[in-house]
Amino acid sequence: MVSGMALDLKFEKIEDFYQVYDRHRTYVNASVRKKHIRNFDEQIWVPAEVKPYHSVLELGTGTGLFLAYLESKGIGDFKGIDSDPKVLEYMPQSIADKVTIGDIWVALENTENHFDRIVMLDVFEHFSYFEGRKLLSELRTHLTENGKIILRIPNAASPFGLQYQYNDLTHKAVYGPGSIEHLAYAAGYRVERRLSARRGNPVKKLIESFVFRVLDSVLTEPPPLWGANMIIVLSPL
Repeated sequence: MVSGMALDLKFEKIEDFYQVYDRHRTYVNASVRKKHIRNFDEQIWVPAEVKPYHSVLELGTGTGLFLAYLESKGIGDFKGIDSDPKVLEYMPQSIADKVTIGDIWVALENTENHFDRIVMLDVFEHFSYFEGRKLLSELRTHLTENGKIILRIPNAASPFGLQYQYNDLTHKAVYGPGSIEHLAYAAGYRVERRLSARRGNPVKKLIESFVFRVLDSVLTEPPPLWGANMIIVLSPL
């Protein structure tokens, strides 16, 4: 049954679907477990060569799970930006105190800090190609000399990534390994690392790796990455 409130809203552009986004997304407490540490270690910490003394900015924090992970790894110099004030309710106070709620463009304009790593997890696809290029260009001014940007985005080159790409009406851009490299270059970056962002227990990952090797051997044109989501590490040119 559709609520009367939803029927009264106007939906004329993609951004209008954020009016009912809280019905689509899931809010969970930022409680870091061993599986989260293992996944973030594999997806972010090791590929992007993150160090405990680094400063980190996360754009689109959600309920703060990644920031809580950073805190568990001994990083104290971190900040976050998110547009949804409700996420603060699910964060420990030590995390919430370091999160700015508001428009990302305005928040960046008011930020004078420079960061060793800037992270966007399941966020970059919410920007159009032109907005994404503009955002990456803007972020160059907030990176330290050897700073890097880390993206986690749906991998549309893999059949397994389509569920993540097309299950959200607010996604504006579709990326595979080649197209994200194209856009990165247009914004003045090179792709330093690219890898599948795989989840699940080690046994399932082992079986999955075997299946992918078999598919690579029998298909004439397998995708560059099989993972449903991909991690992209960018460095300025």
